[in-house]
Amino acid sequence: MEKTVTEAIHYRRSVRMYKDNVELDDAKVRQCLLNASLAPTSSNLQLWEFYHVTNSGKLATISKACFDQPAAKTAKQLVVVVTRKDLWKKRAKANLDFLQVSFADKPLDQYTQREKFALNYYKKLIPTLYTDFLGIIGGIKYCFFQIVGVFRPIYRQVRNSDMRIVAHKSAGLAAQNFMISMAAIGYDTCPMEGSDTLMIKKVLGLPRGAEINMVIGCGVRDEKGVYGPRFRVPFEDVYKKV
Repeated sequence: MEKTVTEAIHYRRSVRMYKDNVELDDAKVRQCLLNASLAPTSSNLQLWEFYHVTNSGKLATISKACFDQPAAKTAKQLVVVVTRKDLWKKRAKANLDFLQVSFADKPLDQYTQREKFALNYYKKLIPTLYTDFLGIIGGIKYCFFQIVGVFRPIYRQVRNSDMRIVAHKSAGLAAQNFMISMAAIGYDTCPMEGSDTLMIKKVLGLPRGAEINMVIGCGVRDEKGVYGPRFRVPFEDVYKKV
């Protein structure tokens, strides 16, 4: 029986050693990745990809790229979460095509104001935010938006580095969906940032514009897989009611 959301959150730990004699069901892991793809994502651009690694040779190579830390070396499977900011045009067009079909692809003068806003969001605003050239256009946009911001509230994170952060934030949300889904069915995970990302990109055949968000070790926890009791700073230190 699957755990509730709260149960899964409490069950989830960063497990660093997995049982050697317990295999994972590929279909169940894939379903958890499907759940990951339903995570919230900035502008619904879904600038992510999920690489479900089950091949023993690639597992060993990626483990090496993760410095053979136990969470990678003992993992039965690995999931590599990748950001694809370079695909923003393709994903924006997919959203635009979806909206036009949803709006019955009618003549422009028959669209409501809300529908026109949605279409213009992907036709004009997204290109404005994501278009850049060697950081120059982003710098110009940043200065312009800061000046406008003196007079009224405005979105200020418009540089190339800002949009990279946006993509990685969305990928992080998807990764959390995946790990909680895994916990719900009794599977364990460990998100890892420590890795040779260039080496992993080569193993997966990723293009230059792709970036590794994290590598997630997957398996069923060994008795020694959780290194200690969970520690969190007092909730009162991080909870601020305004």
